[in-house]
Amino acid sequence: MERETFFSLAPEAARERVIEFGGRPFHADVVRREVFERGVLAYADMTSLSQNLRDRLERELPLLSSRETHRTTAPDRTTKLLLELADGATVETVHMPSTRADKGATLCVSTQVGCPVGCPFCASGRAGLERNLAAHEILEQFLYGRSIGPVSRAVVMGIGEPLLNASNLIGALAVVHDELGIGARKITVSTVGFPERVRRLAPTKPPFQLAISLHTPDDAQRDELVPAMAGTPIAAVIEAGAEWFRATGREVTYEYCLLGGANDSRGHAERLVERLRGQRCTVNLIPYNPVAASLPGQVSGVRYRRPSGETAENFRSVLEEGGLVATVRWSRGLSTDAACGQLRIRHGSASGD
Repeated sequence: MERETFFSLAPEAARERVIEFGGRPFHADVVRREVFERGVLAYADMTSLSQNLRDRLERELPLLSSRETHRTTAPDRTTKLLLELADGATVETVHMPSTRADKGATLCVSTQVGCPVGCPFCASGRAGLERNLAAHEILEQFLYGRSIGPVSRAVVMGIGEPLLNASNLIGALAVVHDELGIGARKITVSTVGFPERVRRLAPTKPPFQLAISLHTPDDAQRDELVPAMAGTPIAAVIEAGAEWFRATGREVTYEYCLLGGANDSRGHAERLVERLRGQRCTVNLIPYNPVAASLPGQVSGVRYRRPSGETAENFRSVLEEGGLVATVRWSRGLSTDAACGQLRIRHGSASGD
């Protein structure tokens, strides 16, 4: 059974434990403020609490269930954290500072240990799915990110398929919204678009924007690129996206990983225009980020290549000529395997290699 920690408890339960340890109810609120407002991740640094209370909390109610075991920082200041969970499993989280000094960073978080989707161009699903993350394990990624510096945006585009762990994700995001102050329009959740799950969630107006990973306008090719969705027509995915917009008033973003020579032709772009004609949406084109052939799993990423800047721009131009809003997104953190599609579960906590 996992050990109880401060952030695995509901706020009222945490207050009760603090009282049990000789503190007052407001001391639990002090802990939360120190973490969310100042990025403090150690009781020892919360000097507004008595030494006795800090010592007791440290012994009997650890702040977090996970620990940072490795970090790498790219030349563009993107920082990737390897976090080891209580059961020894690991996930990766990426902190991407803004290019503007007056804005907080964007944090990329994971929702599962491993991923069941199995996209052949993505490292995250190479070892399959191990388990869902608990709500507090998702929340702790935000806390580690906040310890690096202020966070103003979040993308749930790390390891895992978020809609297969929606309940725990939404529980974590409720805290992020209320205490870290990141609004629903500044949180984007990326999914491969399970239609039934999108339709079920839409009327609840969850606290995030929706991004659906499409990757191709052709059903047969999508069955290959997104194996977990094999047999689900693209038309059904897009109709679920339309229902999301009708229910929430928030436009869907369709993500499209440009794979050089595979899905980046003019014909692909023209067929994508036809698929999305009349939809309230934006298209994010993400040039493929190389995945090492030595990663675990049977399918090698080396069969894909990154398209040229000219090819990506030509693809975008066709979409815009067809009436779509489209942007090319060159990923950050490429040199440290922190870019889109490069995150993966790692075994062994010493090096993160």
